[in-house]
Amino acid sequence: MNDRVAIPLSSIRKARPHPKGRAVDAAARAEIESLLGSAPCAPEYLIENLHRVQDRFGLLSAAHLAALAEAMKLSQAEVFEVATFYHHFDVVKEGEDAPAKVTVRVCDTLSCQMAGSVGLLDRLKATLGANVRVVSAPCIGRCEEAPAVSVGQNAFGGATAEKVATMVKEGLVKAPKTNHIGYARYREEGGYRLWGECLSGKRDLESVLKMMEDAGLRGLGGAGFPTGRKWRIVRGEAGPRHMAINIDEGEPGTFKDRYYLERDPHRFLEGMLVAAWAVGIEKIWIYLRDEYHACRETLEKELAALRADPPGPLPQIELRRGAGAYICGEESAMIESIEGKRGMPRLRPPYVAQVGLFGRPTLEHNFETLFWVREILEKGAGWFASHGRNGRKGLRSFSVSGRVRKPGVHLAPAGITVKELIAEYAGGMLEGHEFYAYLPGGASGGILPASMGDIPLDFDTLQPHGCFIGSAAVIVLSKHDKARDAALNMMRFFEDESCGQCTPCRVGTAKAAKLMEAPKWDAALLEELSQAMADASICGLGQAAPNPIRCVIKHFPQEI
Repeated sequence: MNDRVAIPLSSIRKARPHPKGRAVDAAARAEIESLLGSAPCAPEYLIENLHRVQDRFGLLSAAHLAALAEAMKLSQAEVFEVATFYHHFDVVKEGEDAPAKVTVRVCDTLSCQMAGSVGLLDRLKATLGANVRVVSAPCIGRCEEAPAVSVGQNAFGGATAEKVATMVKEGLVKAPKTNHIGYARYREEGGYRLWGECLSGKRDLESVLKMMEDAGLRGLGGAGFPTGRKWRIVRGEAGPRHMAINIDEGEPGTFKDRYYLERDPHRFLEGMLVAAWAVGIEKIWIYLRDEYHACRETLEKELAALRADPPGPLPQIELRRGAGAYICGEESAMIESIEGKRGMPRLRPPYVAQVGLFGRPTLEHNFETLFWVREILEKGAGWFASHGRNGRKGLRSFSVSGRVRKPGVHLAPAGITVKELIAEYAGGMLEGHEFYAYLPGGASGGILPASMGDIPLDFDTLQPHGCFIGSAAVIVLSKHDKARDAALNMMRFFEDESCGQCTPCRVGTAKAAKLMEAPKWDAALLEELSQAMADASICGLGQAAPNPIRCVIKHFPQEI
């Protein structure tokens, strides 16, 4: 007996003619199709395409986001969540007003705050008018010229209300060109000869790896992992292997990568190619922070010149543009961003050297680490290791800002003390200022009093005191400043830049900032909160965020 029940045809749900969600506007679809043209539409290019849309229309409207999702065959939710994750994307929801055509960003992190950026922000908001959007922003990498401001894509230091108003009036919103050593001159001066020797077999692989190990060069982005050992580890993984280069130096007080990139980009590119040869890299991604528009134009130009007349067979090289997220300085968050996703750190293991970009073993390096490769291999490991003080070896590029006469990038021996750095390289303290305290490693590196200014500045020397050198961003405070105020500034930065993935960091930084605003700190509660963040946060942001709190409680008890 057939007991099946007949289902009326009228009750069968028909397939949707289009994906569930916002219907795509025909005009927006046409604009996106015209804009993208032959641009790649694989998911990994989502952030690049979001930049294309915003650069063209000045914002990211709901209609354009829906059309972009359709063009890239992604869900609208995926496009929206990525667009809203990054600070520099202006997402305008339906019914919201479009932002002003010109955005002025005023840095509010420590070096700029010390130079009067808060007052500058208030003056600009009061004087520039409704046609200009004025917002506070995290570090834009020009701490030596504090206060720093960006007008559109044009970032500059020494900002005044009058200077900013003039730039807005005259439409100076594009990044100026850099005065750098170009491809032809670099070749004339012996550039790429080292890479050619590697390709031709004049230099053998083992001797190159040994020289990098003997030099003692360590990762100069903050982690300090030995470079030669990292090359061996990644080379030992099965191919294909990738390389990801991190130029997202968002650590407050750090600007050394920009300094070198503006002057000698091919020295970095040659170091990159030597590393790729040594490790057996098939494809390279360069991740550059969005604040460095002039540097991006420089790299685009010089990469084009290199490709047009290469000294040897080049691996595939892609330049990727960040979108305003400090967290993408963390290697796995950067990899997520390169893959077109929100920059959220990955749980480890597996490590990036094993499972990195697109699931392949990945050699991750900071810009400055690669900048030194040519110098070391041409002059020898002994040359690099011969520099140093107080038992340390090598050279360090210190980004120095704050209350000194000569802020800037100072190349000095590893192990130099902050007192020596100030006196010998930074021109001494500003007139009327007495050395009071310093941050040896940017926002996350902690704060120490002047009485501890004789500690060698290098990897592993500061940890016993609750600090670390990180990217060697040294911010100098005077007796006009308070360590507790500096710590609060840093905590507000961490609160703003937390990716939100893990509760200890997302909630902990916000709670800590609130507690630190009190006239008298609850030291016991702040320590309990600090321990939770340090123990349970996924990545270095939450783990290091308590450092300024603990340093103030330990070394500046009179202030709390």
